[in-house]
Amino acid sequence: MNPPVECLDIAEWRPPLPDGVSVRYTAALEDGNVLYCPKLRFALSEPELRFLDPAVLGDNAKSLAFDPATGTLKHARGDQQKIAGMMQRYADAARTLVCSVLPRYASALQTGRTSFRPAGIEGRSTSLAKDDTLLHVDAFPTSPVADRRILRVFSNANRSGKPRHWRLGEPFADVAKRFYPQVRRPLPGSARVLKSLRLTRGYRTEYDHAMLAIHDVMKRATEYQRSVPQTEFFFPPDSTWIVFTDMVSHAALAGQHLFEQTFYLPVSAMVDQEKAPLRILERRAGRPLAAT
Repeated sequence: MNPPVECLDIAEWRPPLPDGVSVRYTAALEDGNVLYCPKLRFALSEPELRFLDPAVLGDNAKSLAFDPATGTLKHARGDQQKIAGMMQRYADAARTLVCSVLPRYASALQTGRTSFRPAGIEGRSTSLAKDDTLLHVDAFPTSPVADRRILRVFSNANRSGKPRHWRLGEPFADVAKRFYPQVRRPLPGSARVLKSLRLTRGYRTEYDHAMLAIHDVMKRATEYQRSVPQTEFFFPPDSTWIVFTDMVSHAALAGQHLFEQTFYLPVSAMVDQEKAPLRILERRAGRPLAAT
């Protein structure tokens, strides 16, 4: 099984691309491939290198969290202003990259949270639902996406030669075929209760409910995790990759010093909406799933 990876020969965050190349990259991404940029480095300044120390993390968190819309930084110890500045630079660079490589998405792209994980994955104690070393597709318990996709940009900033070690699993259509029949419909009115109690930042649609259930049942399926066709991929330091994490089954096994930028893309902005997880699940359900 070959890894679903499309290699991009670019070394700039705003790369000049020949005509038609962005169309190919967009199609590859919507097909469930990872757009991998082995030469694209997110460079840290000399003063910023101190933020690679895991001691920068506070609140027993696994990552620093930054909101580019408000400038709010969470879970950080140390020079808050400098850390926020570093995170803002990454958010800006990631958006520039996506808008350059995937220009069709530029006008519809919505910027989400920026995060930086200075600690290593190995040995982290966590619950099963939060264990990212298990194959899963992304779904957010408190942040419903409704009719949007989850698009993420990652960069390995490790200075010790340590790659980011991923496993990549089966296509989403196969994941849906295997696990969607196990999903029970949400209780009537439950989404409104969650929203009114501020347990979710918005209305949890039936699609959000299904994706959360698939996320959890995938991680609980021990035999599936062991036997499903999967491939390993190692993202070296100074590389960057773009992926629809709501579609690509993935697990992160090892690595340290990872930047992540989350974006949201309306399904309507895709070239081929039928490839979206929302549409795949709706075909199985036989009804719309993103109504609020």
